[in-house]
Amino acid sequence: MKILKYIFILTICLTTFGCKVNYSFTGITETPETFQVNFFQNNADLVEPGLDQLFKNTLEDLIVNQTSANLVTTGGEVIYEGEITEYRISPMTATAENTAAQNRLTISVNVRYINTKNEEKDFEKRFSFFYDYPANDQLTGSIKDTAHEEILERLTQDILNASLADW
Repeated sequence: MKILKYIFILTICLTTFGCKVNYSFTGITETPETFQVNFFQNNADLVEPGLDQLFKNTLEDLIVNQTSANLVTTGGEVIYEGEITEYRISPMTATAENTAAQNRLTISVNVRYINTKNEEKDFEKRFSFFYDYPANDQLTGSIKDTAHEEILERLTQDILNASLADW
């Protein structure tokens, strides 16, 4: 019985420490030492003041929280840059009286991802997401804050997955 105990402990130790598996709950398979997020110019037809800085901060925070990479202002191993290309509010569903029952806010960004260690991973891609809200409500205050938060959370997660995860 004592031998079984030692075999069990040895098996656990070998399994735990003997294999180096690159696994993460976030799906991040490649973590650079440093990253840089350049300013994303807001080139949308409808410009929401401060959205450019809010997007940049949200992307930086997500990468800091989900990787071990350090944020730098210049010379990053990976670089994110681009522009906000769309900020659009459009009616989505109609009522029997031919009025909008729901509106949709859509935000799109064009991202250029530069990996200075491996150019094959570089890409330029458009990311877009939306938030639906009742047409009777104005896109102000807490509705606007919630819309921006949900859209930017999804956009930045999609960007991180496209750049550093094997999704």
